Amino acid sequence: MISVLMKTLGVTFADQRLLENALIHRSFLHEHPERIPGLSSNERLEFLGDAILNFLTAAWLYTRFPERGEGELTALRAALVKTTTLARFARELQLGSFIRISRGENTSAARDRAPLLADVFEAVLGAIYLDQGLDAARSFVLPFLEREVELILAGNAEIDYRTRLQEKVQAEYGMTPVYRTVNATGPDHCRQFTVEVLVGQDFVGLGHGPSKQAAAQHAAQVALEAMNKPPEQ
Repeated sequence: MISVLMKTLGVTFADQRLLENALIHRSFLHEHPERIPGLSSNERLEFLGDAILNFLTAAWLYTRFPERGEGELTALRAALVKTTTLARFARELQLGSFIRISRGENTSAARDRAPLLADVFEAVLGAIYLDQGLDAARSFVLPFLEREVELILAGNAEIDYRTRLQEKVQAEYGMTPVYRTVNATGPDHCRQFTVEVLVGQDFVGLGHGPSKQAAAQHAAQVALEAMNKPPEQ
């Protein structure tokens, strides 16, 4: 299995256990601790991969778009590293079929959940960095970023409501929207989050989704629709 994935990734690991570790969901570890001695869940690798991804994306955007300001670069980075985008990258690599999860969560729907796939993509990036260094991590992720940014610039990428709301609020009120998670329900494989968005002290939108990011996007969409709605006569 690992040899097949390495071929898909285009990366040959010196320490294959790093890649194995990147594929272990905590639910599998809790169910089968005896089957994977010396390995842990992929959460630590995900943490590392997230930091590396943000750094590599920011550095690449800084060089790629020398004419763009901080606000535009921040919006582009947010669009490139958001959960739904990373999940698409993971689907291209078929990472869902390699994830080790518990029997209770081992369904095709669970393996295709965007938050799970995004986490595994970041964990794999973290594993590549530890095994082969920053240049290898950059070589792995840049083709995804280059292709995605072209879609964004062509207007064919998923709408980023958070960026649109931030631009509108900053232009009209000189403030930045604040997002706050107000509820989270359901088991790990089927979480549902509720997020509210505030402008100053004013509540402007409430959103729901399978991740905090998705719920925040929904909240921003609701807020934009309300703010753009013409006043009743």
